[in-house]
Amino acid sequence: MDENELNTALPAPETQPENGEHVYNENDIQVLEGLEAVRKRPGMYIGSTSARGLHHLVYEIVDNSVDEALAGRCDTITVTLNSDNSVTVEDNGAGIPVGINKQMGIPTLEVVHTVLHAGGKFGGSGYKVSGGLHGVGASVVNALSEFLEVEVSREGHVYYQRYERGKTCCPVKIIGDTSAHGTTTTFKPDYQIFEELVFDYNTLLVRFREMAFLNRGVRIILNDNRGEAPVSETLHYEGGIISYVEYLNRKEDIAVVRGKIDMSGTIQKRIAKKQVLTCEYDELSENNLLNQILKTTVMLLLRHTRVDQEYKSDLKKEMLFFSNVDTIDP
Repeated sequence: MDENELNTALPAPETQPENGEHVYNENDIQVLEGLEAVRKRPGMYIGSTSARGLHHLVYEIVDNSVDEALAGRCDTITVTLNSDNSVTVEDNGAGIPVGINKQMGIPTLEVVHTVLHAGGKFGGSGYKVSGGLHGVGASVVNALSEFLEVEVSREGHVYYQRYERGKTCCPVKIIGDTSAHGTTTTFKPDYQIFEELVFDYNTLLVRFREMAFLNRGVRIILNDNRGEAPVSETLHYEGGIISYVEYLNRKEDIAVVRGKIDMSGTIQKRIAKKQVLTCEYDELSENNLLNQILKTTVMLLLRHTRVDQEYKSDLKKEMLFFSNVDTIDP
């Protein structure tokens, strides 16, 4: 059947009956353009418009910075809660590309923030490991923000663009010169969308501490400038998951080491009188405390999408000794 025959065979659009009763037909199907779908149904993208969804906006922007860290281009991420309840996320990564995108014909910086499913995480060599919403994070945050401003330090210049409720307010422009590199994003959640607009410092602190443990060597700085006295916390753990185990047991005076314990002296002297938990595989089943700690670590990994790959490989080996890992609720 060719196109003309198909059009002839299809029924004509229905008209509404004279009795006023609505009949579901072709006219009820809507096509939402651009980021309009995100604003119309935000829960489909961030889960809810409650406090949970509010904090998810911050996670998405920070996740992009963590992707830069996993790619070896970033080691410091700063998150600041501003007095007007906007949030600023700054990293020292490579900076979002700003040149014209060949497919869309507009600056890539604008594509990233205004086009759904646009990003460097669908293939190619931009990112080998990534998480978050995989290409819709920045655009969704933009769509659900009263305003969003982004500054990119890249190739000797500082580039700037502003958006309001997902709409571009100005073209990408150079506002200065710099030898630095990275991306700074400031956004304010939209009061027309969210039921809750106040960020909880402790909620963010817990999340970013876990991220710092899972991405060893990455420094995450959380600042809160909303009160009379500014609050700041620096999260940085070179030991990764090992540091996490030590943190979980910080009140128990426990030290954690890898490999077999040398009871003759070397390791024993280093840890002084602390109790020792060993990651030696043959002792896992006999050590209920270590078993529980490792289960907790697995739970942490399941809760996050980004994992240090070396530790993930180690953990898979350790998981073989768990009898009920599949019952863990992330």
